[in-house]
Amino acid sequence: MLIAPSIFASIDLRRLGDEIARAADGGADWIHLDIMDGHFVPNLSFGPVLVEAVRESTALPLDVHLMITAPERYIADYVKAGADRVTVHVEATPHVYRALDLVHDLGKPAGVALNPGTPAEAVSAVLANVELVLAMTVSPGYSGQRFIHAVLPKITRLREMIAATGRAIHLQVDGGVDAITAPLCRAAGADVLVAASAVYKAGKPVAEAIAELRGARREGRGANAAAR
Repeated sequence: MLIAPSIFASIDLRRLGDEIARAADGGADWIHLDIMDGHFVPNLSFGPVLVEAVRESTALPLDVHLMITAPERYIADYVKAGADRVTVHVEATPHVYRALDLVHDLGKPAGVALNPGTPAEAVSAVLANVELVLAMTVSPGYSGQRFIHAVLPKITRLREMIAATGRAIHLQVDGGVDAITAPLCRAAGADVLVAASAVYKAGKPVAEAIAELRGARREGRGANAAAR
């Protein structure tokens, strides 16, 4: 189980380097960055400049999630800024193949994401073109929302679809993930968990919070997971 703390709305951006270090020292595997445009989702976050600042702050892989309309227009900017993998929404563009091909052409793994109300079969045609599938378990746009349990059967279905390809594709879950919902996601077939409040606002050390999400009490491993 890989843990990817999300920095959106969960850290003090004035102390960006320190906050990223807390996640790395606490055992994070990736750093998750939610990019929002105020159009595809009803919120704005940050652009390539902040991604570049995060890249300078850590050796951990940067997992960039583009919640933006027509992501193919900006993929190159985020890769240039330091993204190690880029995920686009199947609902955000009629040219999802083009977007995924662009990520690959730039030498990075590509992911495809689904909103809670989008059926698993919406990504069946592109499973041969991705290294990650992201199932949203909240309506994207805001941190701190309640986990939508109705998505759990879809996660199981996605795992079945991935297994049928015979390919090593990560199944990521994002939204409302905490110590209670993480085991449900794991049981449904997820192998990457994105969490924001459950890491940074859990009222406990980051290392302890990450260990709870992972499902095993372990000491923070620092940046030695950077190669994952």
